[in-house]
Formats: sequence, structure tokens, C-alpha cells
Amino acid sequence: MMSEIETYLAGLKNQKRAEDARILLPLLEQASGYTPYLTGTMIGYGSYHYQYDSGHEGDAFVTGFAPRAQNTVVYVMPGFADYEEQLSQLGKYKLGKSCLYLGSLKNIDLTVLVEIVADSVKVMQQRYKCKRHPNE
Repeated sequence: MMSEIETYLAGLKNQKRAEDARILLPLLEQASGYTPYLTGTMIGYGSYHYQYDSGHEGDAFVTGFAPRAQNTVVYVMPGFADYEEQLSQLGKYKLGKSCLYLGSLKNIDLTVLVEIVADSVKVMQQRYKCKRHPNE
């Protein structure tokens, strides 16, 4: 029986993104220490609760990724201020506030990506009480 994640990936129109996602699944599981789960069209690892000064609060994954049509997006929740050295070695990417936009994984040093994700998870675990899964 196919998992929920595999069913989602099998249904993607862009099979190259699905192939890259299948590569990322175990790498981010290893880097984060969390089991992946499907949340909408994103694959999350771990969960934490946040609350802004405005009073807005919610739950989000500690790290994750989304296979989008144009890019695979890897979510590095603390942002990238502390990762300049690693980013210089990563390969071809674009940055958002907490989003790392990757074209093809063949243009990425996956060892460096795993380092960034693993470190970002440690930062999140220091800042928040992280859970293994949102339903935990």
C-alpha cells in the first residue's frame, strides 16, 4: 500500500520534481531526526507552536519541503543569516525569507543541504518545544 506521501508524489505532473522529492525524503528525515508527513502540498518534519507579539499563533513544521512546478522549495525556518558559508558551497539556488528555491537537485551539493537543514533544526529545537508530529 502506498503511503500518503508516495500517493501525492505519484500524482505530481512534474515527475522530475517527484524524483527529487524521493531523494529529499530520507535526507531530510536523517537531517531533522523526524519522520516526514504530508501537510497540504508540503512535506513536513517535526512540529512547533509559535505565537507572535500580535497574538497570532499557530503550528508549523520544524523543516520541510514542497515540490512545486518551478522549483523544489526547502523550508529553513530560522532563515539564512547564519548560513552564508554553506550557501556559497551549495550550488544553484534562490532565497526567500525562510525558503530555499532549488531547481534540479543535480545542481546542489546535498551534503551541504543536509548540514544547513540539520543545523536549522537544532536552532528551532533551542527556540521552541518541538514535537515529532503535529498530532503528538
